[in-house]
Amino acid sequence: MKRFVNDMKKYYNYEVRAAKSALKTEVANSYLNWIWWVLDPLFSMMIYYLIFGVVFEGKEDHFVTFLFIGQTMWAFFNKNVVQSVKMIKRNKSIVARVYIPKFVLLVSNMMINGFKMLISWIIVIVMMVVARVPVTFNVLYAVPIVIIMCMVTFALSINLMHFGVFVEDLGNVINIAMKLLFYMTGIFFSIEKRLGTHYPLAAKVLVHANPMALLITDMRNVVLYNKGPHLKWLLIWALIALLFSIIGINTIYKNENSYVKVI
Repeated sequence: MKRFVNDMKKYYNYEVRAAKSALKTEVANSYLNWIWWVLDPLFSMMIYYLIFGVVFEGKEDHFVTFLFIGQTMWAFFNKNVVQSVKMIKRNKSIVARVYIPKFVLLVSNMMINGFKMLISWIIVIVMMVVARVPVTFNVLYAVPIVIIMCMVTFALSINLMHFGVFVEDLGNVINIAMKLLFYMTGIFFSIEKRLGTHYPLAAKVLVHANPMALLITDMRNVVLYNKGPHLKWLLIWALIALLFSIIGINTIYKNENSYVKVI
């Protein structure tokens, strides 16, 4: 881990510059430029609201903000995980020419998606002000929840980044798995309310065994409903994420020389 910390310090400026460059390139030829980073999540939220809020009559309090929080957190997690599978192959020109620790590519990509998530969180704050959502000290838990979400995302992504080099079909498998997980995470509904009444055990399993379901549920609780988070389970998933991050980092370091040969 000492080597990892030193490399993070050494390549931090590169990660930031690479992220800024990618963001500028993404909107370089767009008429609306960076405004798309605001419009995209808003339009997605409107579509989901029409389907699940109007057609299926979503009854959760502050449903629009409830929905947008789930969408914001899922988008960050989903994009990073899916993109990590082909991360090394997609950056073949860099990997083949110069040496950089391969996790640097992942961290830079997380910065890109993190910036877009930050814009969405600003929109969430505006929604809360408009809806007059009461704010309490529980909202401070939002910070560690986001940190743990980043840890979980990094832990899964860095391991998938390694296996994605050697397993060509892994990307297709992950796409299918993420679609299934999407509907098991409670983006459009409260797992605890919808399932908890009739199937309390199933609701607990879905929330506790799925880190994103736990994180999204807790974020909504502390931001919208003046409730405390599941501290014990957040700590458990933070430790699991830390363990798998260490495994992934060591795996990347051990196999760095073989990646160039495969890609």
